[in-house]
Amino acid sequence: MNSALIVILLFLLLSIFLGIKAKKGKQMDLDEWAVGGRGFGAFLIFILLAGEMNTTFTFLGGSGWSYDKGAPAAYMIVYLPLSVIMMYWIAPAIWKYAQSKQLVSQPDFFASKYNSPFLGVLVAIIGVIAMVPYLVLQLKGLGIIVSAASYGAISPSLAGIIGAAALTIYVMVSGIHGSAWTAVLKDFMIFFIVLFLGIYLPLHYYGGIQPMFESVEKMKPGFFHLPDKGLSLSWFISATLLSAIGGMVWPHLFNAIYSSESSRAIRKNTIMQPIYSLMLLFVFFVGFTAIGQVPGLTGPDTDFALLKLSIKTFDPWFVGLIGAAGLLTALVPGSMLLMATSTSISLNVYKVIVPSATGQQVTKVAKCLVPVIALVATYFTVNGGSTIVTLLLLGYGFIAQLLPALLFSFLKNNFVNKYGAVAGMIAGVAAVMYTTFNNSSFGTLFPSLPQFVKDLDIGIVALVLNTVVTVIVSVAAQGLKAKEAVKGKESLS
Repeated sequence: MNSALIVILLFLLLSIFLGIKAKKGKQMDLDEWAVGGRGFGAFLIFILLAGEMNTTFTFLGGSGWSYDKGAPAAYMIVYLPLSVIMMYWIAPAIWKYAQSKQLVSQPDFFASKYNSPFLGVLVAIIGVIAMVPYLVLQLKGLGIIVSAASYGAISPSLAGIIGAAALTIYVMVSGIHGSAWTAVLKDFMIFFIVLFLGIYLPLHYYGGIQPMFESVEKMKPGFFHLPDKGLSLSWFISATLLSAIGGMVWPHLFNAIYSSESSRAIRKNTIMQPIYSLMLLFVFFVGFTAIGQVPGLTGPDTDFALLKLSIKTFDPWFVGLIGAAGLLTALVPGSMLLMATSTSISLNVYKVIVPSATGQQVTKVAKCLVPVIALVATYFTVNGGSTIVTLLLLGYGFIAQLLPALLFSFLKNNFVNKYGAVAGMIAGVAAVMYTTFNNSSFGTLFPSLPQFVKDLDIGIVALVLNTVVTVIVSVAAQGLKAKEAVKGKESLS
């Protein structure tokens, strides 16, 4: 057993220990398990939300796309701060409403706002559809990290299975408390590792950051410019907006918001997060450095850029530290995803089907669903072949379809009703699913359109369709209701 693998295993055991220990002294009913008894202060909220922002996507997807795509990868730096800025206004409003209604899951919010348990069921289903690819992303990234950092001693599939087992253990035991404790360790680790790699590697191989950019430009002229087709400016803008929007409506983000002790704690967090997200810039520097040092990576193999360069550069024990940091970037958001998914299904699907179920039974179902969801995600992890960024964009395309109903719900006189919200969500999700399963884009569906329109991210197009359908169906439903009321009055007279 090499030293890198020993370091990784030690951190895996430490994360499980912290996750289980977080339960000490707490009664794990659903409120405590899913939203921490609504008592987390500004520091823990910051750590939890940073855990959602800095995932294996940050660690591997950022370096892989900067290695392979160049300028288009910059959308990641733009969308994260933009999403957090939007959250500054929206998250406190979500918290205040959830606090007044004692909500536990994201579907609770929509079911309560629109007075429709069925809408809660639909939101739960959409959330599961979106979160499974996101969870697969974490397990896939974990597999890549552990396999590469262990010098092949553990296969990616086995690493993914071990990671899923670790998540299952401490999520079932400690819920969001386990996520928070592990997130503290993760954030300290990834902060120092990413900064060190982003500064040291360009300096070591090129003599500095500017010489690195100059060298890459010589090897790949135009690499730092957006292409005219495909990942063009219109794609860049639409993908950035989609990801920023989707970043506000992930179900596990609602759990983190609900867990806050105050809206002020949430606002404090959002002020700091955009600065923290600049860590991605240093991840890009690693990807750019790898272009000249580990050439020839294509397709899904580009996700290995950071690790292959690290293995080439450092001793095994330090590669183990890098692998451990990457491992933690998968475990923290993975645990939140598992918990949010199981909570949504138990509370907003099972409880609707079995209304007589007690709170204790709903909690038990939520915990029992954790290993089931982990097994499903593990299956897709082992059998899937998409790159990390592709998986993330797919999840964002689905979850962003919740946004119109969310924003309309904050209107003082909201004209959107449950019929419009349901119809809009179904239309948006159907558009994303159709294009995904047919491997098509807006451009392939409408080839005669101008290039800048064809390059739009399909998730944004689906979101526009969603909004239009939401408004039309809501207005039509109100019209029918008004006609029925008039007929009722006439029949009485």
